[in-house]
Amino acid sequence: MSEVLSQSQIDALINSMRSGDVTSEPEKKEKKYKKYDFYSPKKFTKDKLKLLSGIYENYARLCSSRINNLVRIASTVNVLEVEEQRYYEFSNALSDNDMLSLINVTLPNGMIYGPVILHCTNQLILCMIDRMIGGTGEDAKDIPDSYVCTDIEISLYRNIAKYLVAIMGDGWADYINLEFSLDKVETNPGMMQKIGRDETTVIVVMEVEIGDIVGKINICLPSNFLTGVFQTFEEKPEKKNPEDETTKSIFDGIKTTPMEICAELGKSTILLKDLFTLQVGDVINLNKSKDSDVFIYIEGEPWFKGELGKYNKNMAVKINEVYDKNLVSSKGE
Repeated sequence: MSEVLSQSQIDALINSMRSGDVTSEPEKKEKKYKKYDFYSPKKFTKDKLKLLSGIYENYARLCSSRINNLVRIASTVNVLEVEEQRYYEFSNALSDNDMLSLINVTLPNGMIYGPVILHCTNQLILCMIDRMIGGTGEDAKDIPDSYVCTDIEISLYRNIAKYLVAIMGDGWADYINLEFSLDKVETNPGMMQKIGRDETTVIVVMEVEIGDIVGKINICLPSNFLTGVFQTFEEKPEKKNPEDETTKSIFDGIKTTPMEICAELGKSTILLKDLFTLQVGDVINLNKSKDSDVFIYIEGEPWFKGELGKYNKNMAVKINEVYDKNLVSSKGE
């Protein structure tokens, strides 16, 4: 069956005939492939990246609400991608005029990791600063990439960064309690040497829309921080039922309570006058055979049935079964 050409292929064929450049077959678009570096394989699985994506989806919603309060205008924050990269791939994309917020993270076990890096594009930063001080934020469109922030703008941005860092822990709250704290704002990315160039990182890219201004927030998560977090996930104990904890504490409290244990070999009824005439060597009939069960009482209540014997040259009772009151009462009826 002959191949049916689409309308775009027909138009391309007619145009090529008019120009005199006719090819026997329509050109096919080349597929783009991303090279896999076998010398530095991926450190984090797709499941872990998917987990991080869900965490920062939560953070994006919180971030949108916080930015709305700061700039007093509706804004949207969306996660574009969560990707594993080497740190040099992240740092090479930065310019000398970018500002980096260095963040320390404290895990529940007290370990402190960092720095986690928060990076906002200059247009986004200047738009938020302009609106915070009463402007419209529209002038940020005309800011060139080579713009250098003033000391006042850096100070105002530091306050914005504190707001964005303060809610980071809430994004992780469904999985683990983390404390994020702003360490400092680095105005020269080239001087940031706390993360090795070849160290594995996970980059979270979020797009922020404030009116007509579109900017990005990039979060760089170093491997030592993520390894510590995922290890804490694996070691995290299962949640215990509060009722089980209460029952355990009650039993722990009564375990040391002294209780009287009595083994009953048998019973017999005699007259009082016979009791007065009893002498050494007399035998009392207990109305039971020597192989019959021995009842064991705890605080006057029957608990077990056993048999009489010896242990380390002492008389002893071996427990054979638990005493069933219901069974005894049903037989009596």
